[in-house]
Amino acid sequence: MATVELLFSALPEHVRTARLVAAAVARRSGVDEAVLDEVRLAVGEACTRAVGLHMSNGVETPVRVALIEDEKKFSIEVGDDAPHPRLATSSAAATAHAASAHASAATGGPEGNGVVEAEGALLPGARDEIPEPAPEEDEGDGEMGLAVISGLVDDVEVSADENGGVIKMSWPTAPESVLP
Repeated sequence: MATVELLFSALPEHVRTARLVAAAVARRSGVDEAVLDEVRLAVGEACTRAVGLHMSNGVETPVRVALIEDEKKFSIEVGDDAPHPRLATSSAAATAHAASAHASAATGGPEGNGVVEAEGALLPGARDEIPEPAPEEDEGDGEMGLAVISGLVDDVEVSADENGGVIKMSWPTAPESVLP
């Protein structure tokens, strides 16, 4: 199993380099020429998403790309170190909100914190005691990028937690032909 690893600073101008390297290694690995454009596009989307997440979260570590050549498939893994709190804390946040709403309803109103709830909604004039969620302007772009990748790659796996995420993609390779 041959592996090429690429680390690059989370800058948009480096995405093109990652695309070119991925296409060159895919070609050498035996990926069908007709599929190389899909490889380039998918790597570009995955790297653009990783760069965007690093930039929006102030992450200084490089974006990681692993190009892995196996016997019957060519795989690419694009990793980022940006936190993905929506995936990691969504259940904890929902539990905390439910507990807060229950406590407010049980005591018949505010508990001295300036927040008044009426069936889960804050009333006008209440103080901002509940922190606003972080703006996720790039989230729509990231989700669109994942949709594009899913349309280009038959074998794709996305995993993420509070420590970062990885997009794994793979394509079949053609067996080497033996000339007589």
